[in-house]
Amino acid sequence: MAFTMHSHSGQFCPGHAKDELEDIIKHAISLGYTTMGLTEHMPRTSPEDLYPEELDEPEASLAVLAPRHTAYLKEALRLQTLYAPQISLLIGFEGEWLRPAYQSLVDELAAHPAIDYFIGSLHHVNGVPIDYDQEYYARAIASVETLTNGTYTNGTSANTTTVEPGGGNGDEEAREERMYERYYDQQYEMLVALRPRVVGHFDLIRLMSVDPGRDVRRWRGVWERIERNLTFIASYDGWLECNSSALRKGLAEPYPCRVIAEKWLSLSGKFTLSDDSHGIAQLGTNYARALDFLSSLDVKTLWTLRREPQHEDSAAGKTKASLTEVAVPVDEIRAVVSKWSI
Repeated sequence: MAFTMHSHSGQFCPGHAKDELEDIIKHAISLGYTTMGLTEHMPRTSPEDLYPEELDEPEASLAVLAPRHTAYLKEALRLQTLYAPQISLLIGFEGEWLRPAYQSLVDELAAHPAIDYFIGSLHHVNGVPIDYDQEYYARAIASVETLTNGTYTNGTSANTTTVEPGGGNGDEEAREERMYERYYDQQYEMLVALRPRVVGHFDLIRLMSVDPGRDVRRWRGVWERIERNLTFIASYDGWLECNSSALRKGLAEPYPCRVIAEKWLSLSGKFTLSDDSHGIAQLGTNYARALDFLSSLDVKTLWTLRREPQHEDSAAGKTKASLTEVAVPVDEIRAVVSKWSI
C-alpha cells in the first residue's frame, strides 16, 4: 500500500495549490494509494496573516476563509463516502501556529466530528512567513533581532526596523542561528498547546537558509531546542512525517534532515509518510528517494491511521470515527512506488 498523510488541493487552497479535490483523489487511486490524508490549510483570522496575493482586497480575502473550510469539510465527507470502496480518506487540516492566540481556533476546528486528525505546522517566525520567498525570510530574521522589553513587537509578529538580506546586525550565520532558535521555541509552544498527532515538516526553517544542509548540531542552542522538542513529541506518542516535498524544492534530504531523523529514532519515534502535494502533479513526487533515505536510517516501518467500521452517525460526520494506528512495511510501499514513473 502507498499513502500520504499531508495533501492540499487548488479547490480549497486557491493560488497555493492546483486541481479539484476529487480529481486529485482519483489520481491517487490510479497510483495505488490506499490511504490519503486530506489536510487543507486552516483559515486565518487576521489581516496581518494574509499573503501578498491576498492583500489587494484583504477584507474579502479573510471573509472567504472560514466558509471555504466549511465547504471543504462538506466535500471531503462526500468524497470519503463515494470513494470508500477504493481508498480510505482521512479528513484533517493543517494547523497554523502564527501566534498563541490561534490555539482556540485550532482546538475548535479539531473538535469537529468529521476531523480525524490535524497536522501541527509552523510556517512563520514571529508571524512572518519563512517559506514564501527570500524577502519574507529576511523579514523573519529581522523580526528576531527586534525586541521591546523582551517581547517581540506587535504580539510577536511585526518589525520596527528594516534589515536588508545579508546585512545588518552581525554575521549572517549568527543571525540565522538566532532565528532557528526562535523557530524551535515557537514550535515548542505549538507542541505543548496542541499535541498534534502529526508534526509537519519539522525543520522547514532550513528551506531558504543560506546553507540548508548545515549540521545544526554545531549550533548548541538550536540543537538543545531540537532535542527538547523531539523528546516532547515522543512523550505523547506523536509522529513526525517524512515529508518528500523538501526534495522537490531542491533540498538534498526530506524533512526532517538526517541528524534530526537519527535523534528521533533514538527516542523510538515513529515516522509517517507525506508528499505534501499541492495538486495532481505532486502526488507521490520523490517517494522513491524518501524511501531510500528512510532505509539508509534502517527504518523498516511507517505509520498511518485506519478508520474503524463506523456507526451511521460517524459515517455522516456527526460523531468522531474510531482510529487505529497501522504499521506499514517500507518494502510494501516501495513495491507500489517502483511502478510509478514520477
